[in-house]
Amino acid sequence: MISNKPLRRKNPRVGLKVVSAFANTIGGTLFFGVTDDKTIIGLEQAQEDAEFISRAIKERITPIPQFTLSAFKEQEKDILSLTVISGQSTPYYYKADGIMEAYIRVGNESIVAPSQILNELILKGTNQSFDSIISNDRKDDYSFTLLEATYRQQTGLRFETSDYASFGLADQQKFLTNAGRLFADQFIVQNSRVFCTRWNGLDKGSIFDDALDDKEYEGNLIYLLQSARDFVRNNSKVRFSKEADQRIDMPDYADRAVTEAIVNALIHRDYILLGREVHIDMYDDRLEIQSPGGMFDGKPIQDRDIHAIGSARRNPVIADLFHRMRFMERRGSGLTKILNETARLVGYTDQMEPQFYSTSVDFRVVLKNMNYHRNEAAVQDTMQDTMQDTMQGNRMDAIVAYCEQPRSREEIQLFIGITNRDYFRKFILNPLLASGRLAMTIPDKPTSKNQRYVAMKSS
Repeated sequence: MISNKPLRRKNPRVGLKVVSAFANTIGGTLFFGVTDDKTIIGLEQAQEDAEFISRAIKERITPIPQFTLSAFKEQEKDILSLTVISGQSTPYYYKADGIMEAYIRVGNESIVAPSQILNELILKGTNQSFDSIISNDRKDDYSFTLLEATYRQQTGLRFETSDYASFGLADQQKFLTNAGRLFADQFIVQNSRVFCTRWNGLDKGSIFDDALDDKEYEGNLIYLLQSARDFVRNNSKVRFSKEADQRIDMPDYADRAVTEAIVNALIHRDYILLGREVHIDMYDDRLEIQSPGGMFDGKPIQDRDIHAIGSARRNPVIADLFHRMRFMERRGSGLTKILNETARLVGYTDQMEPQFYSTSVDFRVVLKNMNYHRNEAAVQDTMQDTMQDTMQGNRMDAIVAYCEQPRSREEIQLFIGITNRDYFRKFILNPLLASGRLAMTIPDKPTSKNQRYVAMKSS
């Protein structure tokens, strides 16, 4: 990320806010001697300015981020570039006048980190994740029937007592981690919910008036995955076409792509964001899955190459257990899987490619309904056919009116602007003769050079 600033020694706060934001998110480069509209104004004392910037960072940013400061000339004017590396010891605070504030980057602005993001930065800086934190809940106070049964079904192995500690669901004293709480049969984590709605139409409306189906699920992550997946299946259709020796299924959505998107929402969501849940909204033309928490490294997904994204997991304990149960792949290929599985569908085009969007506080996957767009194309084809039929009918009527007086084939073709003789005979003349709207003047000699065609009077 790049930002341009003139140097303000009397008020360095603006530049230092950017340094804090860069270190807390994805890093970036700040140019001094360049205005926001990219006008080169230069620096009169570049060496002294560099020393001032370096000193200000060391005095006002804590902990001190990793940065590189270099000077160069542009249009014969001195410019300084300050490159700040995305740090691991987050949060990086800007301190002044007894106040410490951590900033993050949102678009082209540096803003004070909201409390939930600050909490996540603190966890990152201490090399912890939300799902690995030990709670005050004891394992023996809860049941894990669904987890153990699903693990046995998916892997063929028993879920041993020792696995709770081995998989990071509890510590040696049998206190549950947050991940363990999320896999308990009981509803312990209050925002472990999925809201599912099938809307009537292309937009949201009133739940009471515009929702065809509406469900709220809460509790165990496996239960949420199964319930959300069933909701989508129950509100989707699978059409088919018959061929000579087989039936080809044409589902609205690729089932595996839907599963990957729901798994992605559950394991990568930010559980620190209280009052926020996973939402699945189904419309006539698309399916949207939205989860709390943006990309873990802070960079919007729409600015990245999907195929080149590495595995950065906000909740590694949950992700590991989902991988063990074969609900996901470990190497972070879930988004690519969504793309590939959708591309396998019958009738897929580039316009049907899934879309991914993220902000600092949420992540959204949009899957296109293959059959809606297929139906839309069919409607357009029908409309075109209808228009063509109407035009053809109008053309036939015009020919009949023109032939109130006997006309030669050449005269009729010239009248309606058709030069191809074979086309005219097959699609225009012969149908008119067969329907009795035109008649030959010499019926015994159809190919006579003196042949004429005349309109028949309706009785």
